[in-house]
Amino acid sequence: MAHVIAVAGKGGVGKTTLCGLMIQYLCEKGKTPVLAVDADANSNLNEVLGVEVEMTLGEVREDVERSADSKNSKIPPSMSKADYMEMMVNRCLIEEDDFDMLVMGRTQGKGCYCFVNGLLQAQLQKLTPNYPYLVVDNEAGMEHISRGILPKVDTIILVSDCSRRGVQAVGRIRDLIKECNLNPSSVGLIVNRAPQGVLNQGTQEEIEKQGLTLLGVLPQDETVYEFDCEGKPTVELPADSPVRKALYDILDKLNL
Repeated sequence: MAHVIAVAGKGGVGKTTLCGLMIQYLCEKGKTPVLAVDADANSNLNEVLGVEVEMTLGEVREDVERSADSKNSKIPPSMSKADYMEMMVNRCLIEEDDFDMLVMGRTQGKGCYCFVNGLLQAQLQKLTPNYPYLVVDNEAGMEHISRGILPKVDTIILVSDCSRRGVQAVGRIRDLIKECNLNPSSVGLIVNRAPQGVLNQGTQEEIEKQGLTLLGVLPQDETVYEFDCEGKPTVELPADSPVRKALYDILDKLNL
């Protein structure tokens, strides 16, 4: 099985940017191919990586569920639901030189999706052994992992801004990880957008109070903001970008 790295944090703290740079780091280290999974309904990991999305797994799941009792089912009569799901999951796979990408899409609508989720889980379990690393950009609730749709998780990287409230929010996500019995090998915190890359004492105290393991601190970088405003993929940041350099140093220490 792939080494599964999950990145989580509340909205707006920059976890998608970090996730994209982490994928690029793994690719540059030759740990390819990497499977990138966008599991945040409000995330734009594809924009960070500079790829286009044509279809999401959420759309496939909706399609299969609607087809179950529909006279206008898109599933051919000679094909089982499982085979149809496998075919559509393969269509959702975005293939690049060093990484592939799947977008989970929005959460499910009304009705029971247990059976369809089971099909999706089975197809992902078939797919993931083809990759040494799987990087998942999660929403704060980590829904797709907590539902068991994605495989086990080995490393969880929590991302917060440099505020006390942000650290408190990450503490609640850490508690959710325990409640879901995910049992990762390691859980650590990266604090993003710190002025000059330095935490004030109040934030440091809150990290200690929450019992979080601090992996490192990333500085505020105006170039990231400029790239976002111009619609440029964040992975095209220059090699001397303060954020890139700081994150790569952290990842080197993790020995991924």
